[in-house]
Amino acid sequence: MDPTAATIAAQSAVIAGLDFTDQTDFADAKRGFVAGLPDGAIRTKSGTAVWDLQPYSFLADETAPDSVNPSLWRMARLNMASGLFNVCDRVWQIRGLDLANMTIVEGDTGIIVVDTLTTCEVAAAAVALYFAHRPLRPIMAVIYTHSHSDHFGGVKGVIAETDRIPVIAPLGFMEAVGGENVLPGNAMARRAQFQFGGLLRQGPLGQVDAGLGKTTARGTQSLIAPSQLIREPIETHIIDGVEIIFQLAPETEAPAEMHMFFPALGVLNIAENATRHLHNFLPLRGAVVRDPRMWAHYLAEALDRFCPAATILIAQHHWPVWGADAVQDFLRCQHDLYKFIHDQSVRLLNMGRKPEEIAEEIALPAALAGKFYLRGYYGNLKHNAKAVYQRYLGWYDGNPANLDRLPPTESASRTLAYMGGVDAALARAQADFAAGDYRWVAQIMAQAVLADPSHAGARALLADAFEQLGFQAESATWRNAYLYGAQEMRHGKRDIPPRPMLAPDLVAGLPTDLLLDYLAVRLNPDRAGDASIGIDITISDRGETWHLALRNAVLACRPGHRGAGTHIACTRAALEALCLGAPSLDTTVTGDGLATLLPMFDRFSMQFDVIAPDHRK
Repeated sequence: MDPTAATIAAQSAVIAGLDFTDQTDFADAKRGFVAGLPDGAIRTKSGTAVWDLQPYSFLADETAPDSVNPSLWRMARLNMASGLFNVCDRVWQIRGLDLANMTIVEGDTGIIVVDTLTTCEVAAAAVALYFAHRPLRPIMAVIYTHSHSDHFGGVKGVIAETDRIPVIAPLGFMEAVGGENVLPGNAMARRAQFQFGGLLRQGPLGQVDAGLGKTTARGTQSLIAPSQLIREPIETHIIDGVEIIFQLAPETEAPAEMHMFFPALGVLNIAENATRHLHNFLPLRGAVVRDPRMWAHYLAEALDRFCPAATILIAQHHWPVWGADAVQDFLRCQHDLYKFIHDQSVRLLNMGRKPEEIAEEIALPAALAGKFYLRGYYGNLKHNAKAVYQRYLGWYDGNPANLDRLPPTESASRTLAYMGGVDAALARAQADFAAGDYRWVAQIMAQAVLADPSHAGARALLADAFEQLGFQAESATWRNAYLYGAQEMRHGKRDIPPRPMLAPDLVAGLPTDLLLDYLAVRLNPDRAGDASIGIDITISDRGETWHLALRNAVLACRPGHRGAGTHIACTRAALEALCLGAPSLDTTVTGDGLATLLPMFDRFSMQFDVIAPDHRK
């Protein structure tokens, strides 16, 4: 439906509250532009687009439509800056070819590539765009700033594993990649559909941005394990004649993350810890809650250690900051943003406030709230405040009534019965919708569709409420979640092609114990029953031996053999195939333990119900 009067009024309030006459960011986002992709698209050899900015051509209009928060519209237009950019002597960035940036630093004889985007196809296109305008020289090193896939997934589009080119990453990189992306990976992938809006149509009524960039690129994800780890809090290395001071910043935006300072160039790369918005303490897709106290600490440390020598600040999203004073102001405000949210959330929880109460009460000081580069385009103040509560106190709010709540569907059915049924609740909610009370309507109608998934009126009103909330949202991720929720209420879940449970390169990079733990989280206890099984494993090409033990419906792995009745001899690749449900001919098995064990595992389907059961069922 169209934006309502209440939504239009909310958009007008945003315009009145921010200085939209300031056009500095638009100049900075285009500064140093050299060239873009010929048609804004990257395609495979078969013609499939893995990246395409053409559907975002509607953003050429400077005036935000009533269906998009004006502040988000501004950021969506800024994120259209795409192509090769010269930051300063020796430093280049490729932006707008993926959610993240690729940074290239020119050394004495070759280049250093910092972050390799999400997929091989866009990474290869980014490097090709650079070399189309700069001398063709060898890649001397690849650096991963942190452990999120939009910063390493395209590595095999840049180098081959056989090239033996140094790959540098922060301490704990591989553990973080496995822990965040593997064990809960199926659930994260489903929730990411809501966060990034990849299944929404681009347009003023749909997906306009993702906050960090336009969206995530499609294509082939890869991984090459680091050959060198930065282990000390501060390390200095010279790579191809370029001095780099590395600053570890663990447990910030990613479990393993680091900043880099280039003294001879005056350039500070702050990775993803100070980009041009409020970031997430807990993304909508899910993750371990991040530590905003340490996040602020490492920003302060960077400020003290590298400023005022840092005359340019770059990050692996968005556009740079130029000028020593501007860099210091930017870092100070980013530090203050994260520390304020942390400190005030902790203050309020110590006063007994519940998560929802903290989210309603907390408000940024005017000096911070008025700066566009601190606005919640990706993270959100309310969501982050709740994340701080979760980090310190967990899900339980201290009220014993919430210790053992009924499951959502049963709770909804009984609640709606108390209210006189879905029809009675719907009639009241329609009046609240007309009054612009969309948050409350969404809350009640979410209960209604759980109680009666086939009730067309409840689904329609919930979709309408979601839509208006999405139109008003400044956070791109909140907008995407609301609008995709509306789409699922109206049309059901999208059918998407089957996909592997895990990307092959990601599986290959896992330590063996984590690979076997992935088996363990797929074990169905009803099928396991009281079975007791022991299996010894020999991985021939790695010289590893492992023991799998099933007892009490728990599957555990330990290094070494235990004299089990079943023995598996295989290569590491064959073990990976086995764990993903495709036993390889290269596997030799003695004993019947494996045949008994394999039927006990679940296969995860990504398109599970999120809001309510599909009404088409």
